[in-house]
Amino acid sequence: MLRFDFSIRTRDGQRIESLVIGGVDQQDAERKLNQMYRYCEILRCESKERGVKKSESNSVEDILSLISK
Repeated sequence: MLRFDFSIRTRDGQRIESLVIGGVDQQDAERKLNQMYRYCEILRCESKERGVKKSESNSVEDILSLISK
């Protein structure tokens, strides 16, 4: 799942700078955003790259070798 960083203006005129929402793609993230903030204006949208966590990069063999030690 990708993460998108939005800046929006709500229908009341309040500006929200960094609102991070996950989604399969940008359209999915915008759909989720519009469910939370109906009639908002999207000012900016940036895709945030998620780094691979060290625990996610280990293979099964690496984990089994650590357990057997």
